[in-house]
Amino acid sequence: MFAVLFALTHPDPALPDPILQDGVEIAYSDGELKLAFDGVSPVKQVPGGLWSIGSHLEKGWPTLWEFSSPESAERMGDSLVLKGKVSTAKGDWRLRDSWSVEHGMAKCIRRFEWHGEAVSPPVVLSARFVVPESSALPFLPGICYYGNPSGSKTGHGAVASYTGAARDELAFEEHRFAMPFASLEWAGKGAAIHSLPSMLNHAAREDLWWSLGCSSQGDHSELSLLSGPISFSGERSMAKATQGKLLPYPNAWIEPAPGAIYEKTFWVQGYDVAKKGTGFQKPMKSALAIHTPYSLDGLPDFDWVLKKKHQFTMSRWHETDHSAGIRMYPGNNLYVLGWAGQSGAPGFALTALADRLGGKDDLDKAQRLLDHISTAPVSAGGFPVRYNPDDDTWSGPDPVSQGQGMDNIARAIIAAEKRGGMDTSKWRAFLKKAADAHAVRILKDDWRPVSTNEGFIVAPLFKSAALFDDGQMREAALKAAKHYRARHLDMSEPYWGGTLDARCEDKEGAWAGFQAFFAAYEATQDPVWLKAAEHAMDVTLSYTYIWDVDLPVGRLRDHDLKTRGWTMVSAQNQHLDVFGVVYTPEVWKMGDYLKRDDLKKLAKVMYLSCGQMIDANGSQGEQVNHTNFSQWRNLTNVDTMRGTYSEDWTVYWMTAHFLTAAAKLAEYGVEMDSPGAY
Repeated sequence: MFAVLFALTHPDPALPDPILQDGVEIAYSDGELKLAFDGVSPVKQVPGGLWSIGSHLEKGWPTLWEFSSPESAERMGDSLVLKGKVSTAKGDWRLRDSWSVEHGMAKCIRRFEWHGEAVSPPVVLSARFVVPESSALPFLPGICYYGNPSGSKTGHGAVASYTGAARDELAFEEHRFAMPFASLEWAGKGAAIHSLPSMLNHAAREDLWWSLGCSSQGDHSELSLLSGPISFSGERSMAKATQGKLLPYPNAWIEPAPGAIYEKTFWVQGYDVAKKGTGFQKPMKSALAIHTPYSLDGLPDFDWVLKKKHQFTMSRWHETDHSAGIRMYPGNNLYVLGWAGQSGAPGFALTALADRLGGKDDLDKAQRLLDHISTAPVSAGGFPVRYNPDDDTWSGPDPVSQGQGMDNIARAIIAAEKRGGMDTSKWRAFLKKAADAHAVRILKDDWRPVSTNEGFIVAPLFKSAALFDDGQMREAALKAAKHYRARHLDMSEPYWGGTLDARCEDKEGAWAGFQAFFAAYEATQDPVWLKAAEHAMDVTLSYTYIWDVDLPVGRLRDHDLKTRGWTMVSAQNQHLDVFGVVYTPEVWKMGDYLKRDDLKKLAKVMYLSCGQMIDANGSQGEQVNHTNFSQWRNLTNVDTMRGTYSEDWTVYWMTAHFLTAAAKLAEYGVEMDSPGAY
């Protein structure tokens, strides 16, 4: 335990009483703000003073920091108000902090007033705090997971890296954070700073926001909010703008006019970390408490979304005298199982939702689709996932797509046999061969998957074990689940590699772990698996936006897009997509298991919010650019990216996941369009 930084057995009568509430202590003495959380004080103001103003900028960053401490301290009700000024060569900044306790954290509204006689030279305002460990590792939701060791190792694209070495530095635009906080973990301790994201006026560039991040300072680490400057793994004033490149982000400072006022709201917290790799979970729950992203205002209706996605599915239906399936792309006839194609997913969804959507026609299509998929050849390595009906050929096996395809087939078998009247014999024969092949492969002594990608095979193996009463399949499922539990829970190697085009920390990799551990819990009822599922779920959800990003003029603002509920793709691909829809049923069910209604509410928001931007045919584009990142059109100017929308890349998964999730929710008995479903 860290020693408490202050003792108030004989408080100075000239100083205000400390705030003591919900285990949080906020006090001011000896010229220093002092924070304690349940008696632990891992967070302190920076050594120079509570307030710091940066100037004399080089490459957009201050080379001079001028500090000061409060000149007065006063209790005003349940708040501690500190006042003072920072003097510069061109005038004074008057500052006022209003500190209080909220959600078990120390909350501050920091006010900056410029009292110079002229426009200020370029300047950087700040809120900066330190922790006593230089090698603490960061968790920046959607951006950096304990330093992104896997993305750094593979070198696949521009991925933020941080090891805790001296002068490591990360600072990103607030709108790049799915959950707007930055946290650090070290030696059983953790600390975080949360922000209420905001833009800056009197800015030297358009659309300038505060930045949020962390750095290692040799003998300590720092958590900071800055009025604009960004740093990508120490490369200052460079933005993560494309899959593989940084682009210049100049003039990220403010030049306030006389009388300009800024107010920044933030929260600081410190906490014990019971197990390595779990420190991020505390600030995640706190972020949900701050931002309460549960409103359904402005979101589409569940029944409308479902019908539109069914309509689009029918527009992709393709059939020949030797095949039947769903085309992945509009421009060719390829059927692709799993990942971006999800051509097998309607076999389950159309079966489970037939009474609500297409009736007998849907059942007939599901029958023919799954009968055709069952013709894929199976070998010791599994089965190919790409089928070309034009030349009747199968190709391209990969574990992600196989696992997802097998899970859809297993679910379809269960749904069809529950319904009755459908012939599942071909589906069963195919699934058994595929599950046998993967079980044998996984049970070999030399099985060692590259990434979390094979986590997608665990759930269908558990389902197959139950369908075929097969102990070997169950044994393989448990072995794989245990492998990933041992490999990822301490976050030395965060979940990664769940996509085929971004070999780094990603939400799909986290979902692979979440799905695997969730399936293990449902199969065994062992609470160890529930704990593991909660961990992987939290990492998965950390890519989910829990606030509505203010968007610039453009396509997204035209639609008044609400970003809450959408998911960031990965540490490499930093646009929004609708992928999170597919695991909303598991998030909802975890709300049941963990007695957390907030998870049920969040699951509904995620599903409905991602129904925005659907066009008349039920189509959506894959890339929603809410931050300074893009993969299309102008890839040379970071200022043209935010607020744009790529609607032409309409691979089928964006539709399949809505139908799959709706079918899974129906299995859980959740009526999403009823008031009682949160």
